[in-house]
Amino acid sequence: MKNYTYIVRCSDGTLYTGWTNDLEKRIKNHNTGKGAKYTKTRTPVTLEYYETFPTKQEAMKREYAIKQMKRKEKEKLIDERRG
Repeated sequence: MKNYTYIVRCSDGTLYTGWTNDLEKRIKNHNTGKGAKYTKTRTPVTLEYYETFPTKQEAMKREYAIKQMKRKEKEKLIDERRG
């Protein structure tokens, strides 16, 4: 089973970082108000970035690391992924 750390852009332009083992379902949940308290009032969200990990622990560790980043650093991750 794969585990993902992801960043979504909310409708108000803010970024939300999370982790999941079903990325497609998680994004759908965010967009139907069932994802996270933070994104509930900021739909729709758009998936901007994700990384894949073999274990839940690795995904959660990366989520924490990304959440510690400044917005500018998160935007750089997103931009680098787009190429």
